[in-house]
Amino acid sequence: MAEMEEMGLFEAIYSARSLRRFKPDPVPDEVITKVLDAAIRAPSGSNQQSWEFIVIKDAAQRKKIGDVYRKGGGILMALYANRVKPAHMSEDAYRRLRASATYLVDHMADAPVLLIACLKQTAPAGAPPKLAPEVAAAMKSMARISGSSIYPAVQNIILACRGLGLGTVLTTIHAYFEDEVKAILGLPPEVQTYALMPIGYPQGKFGPIKRRPVSEVAYLDKYGNHWKS
Repeated sequence: MAEMEEMGLFEAIYSARSLRRFKPDPVPDEVITKVLDAAIRAPSGSNQQSWEFIVIKDAAQRKKIGDVYRKGGGILMALYANRVKPAHMSEDAYRRLRASATYLVDHMADAPVLLIACLKQTAPAGAPPKLAPEVAAAMKSMARISGSSIYPAVQNIILACRGLGLGTVLTTIHAYFEDEVKAILGLPPEVQTYALMPIGYPQGKFGPIKRRPVSEVAYLDKYGNHWKS
């Protein structure tokens, strides 16, 4: 992926902003193939590589997904109505974030490519061992880690897009209506969606990405002992 190598890894990391407005220009299939090939270089639990990726280019299919996303956006906007602005964001930055999110709710189908990242649930090999009750209970609470085998691939997609001059953003609110999305895509029961990513040549600019400083969010040895950067 020559363009990304010329840019440099850290330049890509520091400038891969979430972009939600796209030009109508088509994205060549060979470019999407490079993005997907970057995705499958990510780590996955036990090297299962149980990811599945749905590339949606057909306008009618994009509209169907966009309609579902708009319904999810209604839920999101209701949540935002009572959400307190993060302390590290200015009023103007928060306003722009909400305006950008609202735009995508209404224009998801306008992106020339929609990419849906999925995981296929795999059955355990053989009969499971008998677990102590406390261990079994703990395992039931571990659903939050299920994305660990797909979100590294999603991050690779984000960086590959940046390296190839494409914009994208990680979104998940389509999952409010997971069954509808699965029906549109013909997904089998064991395949679940984890991310919906519009992809295209951006109308806006890349980076720089502003974040809270490392010294505020990282700690040495125990919580509260801030990392000195």
